Amino acid sequence: MRAFAEHLGVAVATVSKWESKPAETEPRPDTQAILDTALGRADAPAHLRFETLLSEMASTVQNAGRRITAAGPRAWEYESWVEDLDRVVVALSRQNFAFADSLLSRWLVRFNARELDEKGLYLFARSTALLGDLKRDQGSVLGPLSAQHSYAGARAVFTQLDIPRRVAQLDLSLAVVTEMSGKLEVAAHHYETLAVDDRLSRRDRARARLWVGTALSKNGRHDYATRAMQAATRDFEDLTEPDDWSVARRTMGDWLDDWLASKKTRRTTTNGYASHIRVHLKPRTGHIRLDRLNVGHLVEMFDAIADANEVIEAESRARLDQIARCKPSKPGRPVAAERERLAVERAKLAEMKPFRKSTGTRRRDPHPRRRR
Repeated sequence: MRAFAEHLGVAVATVSKWESKPAETEPRPDTQAILDTALGRADAPAHLRFETLLSEMASTVQNAGRRITAAGPRAWEYESWVEDLDRVVVALSRQNFAFADSLLSRWLVRFNARELDEKGLYLFARSTALLGDLKRDQGSVLGPLSAQHSYAGARAVFTQLDIPRRVAQLDLSLAVVTEMSGKLEVAAHHYETLAVDDRLSRRDRARARLWVGTALSKNGRHDYATRAMQAATRDFEDLTEPDDWSVARRTMGDWLDDWLASKKTRRTTTNGYASHIRVHLKPRTGHIRLDRLNVGHLVEMFDAIADANEVIEAESRARLDQIARCKPSKPGRPVAAERERLAVERAKLAEMKPFRKSTGTRRRDPHPRRRR
């Protein structure tokens, strides 16, 4: 108690009075300002303890004829919420999905949208939209816990708040989800509509025009797709952003599809490329946006391939050893006791995985020999 009084710069008797008569005590305005400042500078655990105590008091305590409630965020919570959303944007750019999800869940689970004022609703909708970005980057585009569901929820709140620009941006995000789900013609139609939508900024309209081309190129309409992309390129050049159009929200999977379609190689070579893309590249990097792809992602992919090779080689050695145990010890018909042993060994062999081919180099030596 004495330390807290010294921290606030008030008398110990004052703090003692607050503790002994919490419901009957109403601080003077200057003292209340000191308390508000101390709360604003406190860390997150202190805020949580304060909210817990306030919630417990709300069930039984009334002060000055009005009930004490803890519904809705306080001013300091709004500031923390905004800071967390900025952290989410950075985390998504670094593909740190777990951290981004924890930050968003902290606020989306904590508050009910029906209890929020306009500022709280805005932050709630923005959080929901970022959750949609998270789900989309993870490849979850359809379903109850998907990017589409989150985008639709955020769009409904921004519509309620009458913020047309945000509504149009979410329409653009929903069009991306439509494209990712394979409905290319429908997505291209939405992009064309949004490319001339005045609610969007010039940059977003240019992106919508670009994505008309990317959607139609996947559907085989290459001539029209090329014209749309060229128009988008001119729009980005007018915005002094000529590099933006080449990577604007395209994923590694999109780029690999276009790359494979452009190859004019022999069928066997193309089939080999397609196999590597299907087995290795797309499962590990297909969901990553081109503007967020870095060397670390490729290192992780090659490490995973090397680890899988080691497992395959260990299984192959074990199968070879088991095959050797399934052979009779002597030429000719084995005796009854050995026939029983061979039956057991062959049953074990039947339960083992078949031989598999490893990818790339056969082994990874952590201590390579020095060249002499």
